[in-house]
Parts: sequence; structure tokens; C-alpha cells
Amino acid sequence: MPAPNSPTTRAIRIDQPGGPESMHLVEVPIGEPGPGEIRIRHHACGLNFIDVYHRTGLYPLPLPASLGMEAAGIVDSVGEGVTHLRAGDRAVYASTPPGSYCESRVMPAKCVVRLPDGIDFEMGAAMMLKGLTAQYLLKKTLPQAGLQPGDFILFHAAAGGVGLIACQWARALGLQLIGTAGSDEKCALALQNGAAHAINYRREDFVVRVKDITGGRGVKVVYDSVGKDTFEKSLDVLQPFGLLANFGNASGKAPLVDLGVLAAKGSLYVTRPTLFTHIATREATQAMADDLFAVVSSGAVKIPVERRYALADAAQAHRDLEARLTTGCSILLP
Repeated sequence: MPAPNSPTTRAIRIDQPGGPESMHLVEVPIGEPGPGEIRIRHHACGLNFIDVYHRTGLYPLPLPASLGMEAAGIVDSVGEGVTHLRAGDRAVYASTPPGSYCESRVMPAKCVVRLPDGIDFEMGAAMMLKGLTAQYLLKKTLPQAGLQPGDFILFHAAAGGVGLIACQWARALGLQLIGTAGSDEKCALALQNGAAHAINYRREDFVVRVKDITGGRGVKVVYDSVGKDTFEKSLDVLQPFGLLANFGNASGKAPLVDLGVLAAKGSLYVTRPTLFTHIATREATQAMADDLFAVVSSGAVKIPVERRYALADAAQAHRDLEARLTTGCSILLP
């Protein structure tokens, strides 16, 4: 626990779940890192849809709650047992527990990694949660027979932060990514970032279009962060033994799965992966981060920081995110 006269930091907190107005900028004490912890001073903080789920209570948190899952900055000090980081290191993370919407924080060190010199703080803060999500989806969340160059995959919300990274990374892997988005402008953005095809789901039936694009075969895997609005129809575009990976709920929670439907549609698989299962150890976090850093440093994947908000304007950032006004990545600046 911090001492009574310890320094403070500005942070975004909620006292109860609710709308963007439930978020408040407050002064909170910050102490010294304990065993296995670091203290980091943020230069930029990432903005993600999971932050909305935490704020609304869809993913409940103990209250009062801090928000935010990723940031980049400078390590101030390290606690006992931390050997992979030292004071003065440029560092970046996507990590539990929430709390990155702040100027400084003490946090577990295991999911914090050094930020390569060629990647600036804003890009680092924007890329970790979304980039590591794209990494575990395209590299670890695979259909029964795996993915090979030339294979078709379907990616919903292809113009979002994860989607634009996935479009580029899939192209680098030789995959033919079919992206869906809610406007012609967002479809064009997905195509510019490497999608082989893009479908405006507001004007077209994506099931019909996917079948047309693939010559009736369908896709090996659907990556779906939308949830309720896309889940059931996504089953209709899968090949036999295909995989539906639901990794988000932007339109609401996905419906319950009738196992008989999976049988009737071709021995299908459904999974609900999470990033934090994949980065449960320091070693796994470092390996996935190294893969992300390599593909970004090579230029094959670029991280578009489209919007910047002051920390005090976090509520407006959430309004824009929920209204689907954002494309690419957005960040908060402490």
C-alpha cells in the first residue's frame, strides 16, 4: 500500500458501470513496485473495445475500477525479482489488471516488454493489444488442417484496429482475407491494407458474397469480433471442418451454440479465445511480442494511429468508439 504522503497520478476511474459519463479523471496515490512489479510512466495509452466492455459491466470489474489495457512509456523503477526490465527502459504492454488510462502506474512486470528503438511510444501504445490479438488469431487460432498460402479467411470488422493489422499480416502470410465493414469507405480502407476482397455488410449479404468469391467452397475460418449480428450467418460460410473464432462482442454477446447445428453444417468448430490466456507467462508474451515487432519493423504491417485524445477526454473517445466513428487505432495522451 502507498504511504499517506506518496506521489499521486491522474487516472480514469469508474465508480459504477455505465455510459461514457461514468468515467472520471481523479488523483490517486502511486507507490513503489513490489516483488514482480514495475512502475511505468506512460507516454501514450491504447484505446480498445474491451475498455467499453469493462466500463459497461459486460466484463465486470471490482469497483471502483480503473480502465485501460495497454500503454507505452518509460520504466521508473523495478521490484524484487524483475530481471528483464530496468529503470530507464522504453517499455510497452497489453496486460491485466486494467489500469492503463493514467499517467503512471505500478503493475505486474510479466507482460511488460522492452519497446524496440524503431517503434515510437504512440505506435507502441496503439499496437500491442490489437497486434498481439492478430498474432494469436492468425498464428495460433487455426482450423483443423491449418492455413496455407492461398487459403480464404473471413474477417469481420476489417477496418477496425485489429482488422487493419490482420489485413496486412494475412497478406504477408499469403492468405486471401475477405473483410466485412459497415461502409464503402471502410471497405476501401481494408482493401488498401491488404484485404483481397471487402464486403459492405449494410448493402450486401456477406454469405452470398463469400460463396461467390470462393466459388461456393466457403472459407476455412471466420474471425469474428462483432458477435450477435454476425455469429449465426458466419457458420453458413464455413467449409466442412471449418472454425468460427469469436473474439469479441461489439454488437452484443454471441448466441448459445446448438451442437446439432454444427454437425448439420459440416462438423464445424467454434472457439472463444482470449488474448490473456495466450500471454499468461512472460515467455509467451515475449515470443508473441517479438513476432509482432518483427512484422512491424519489416514494414509488412503498419500501425495507423488515426485519432489522439487527451486523457481527460477519454469519455469522448469512448463515444466515438461505440459509434464506430473510428478506424485503425486511437490513443490517449496523458
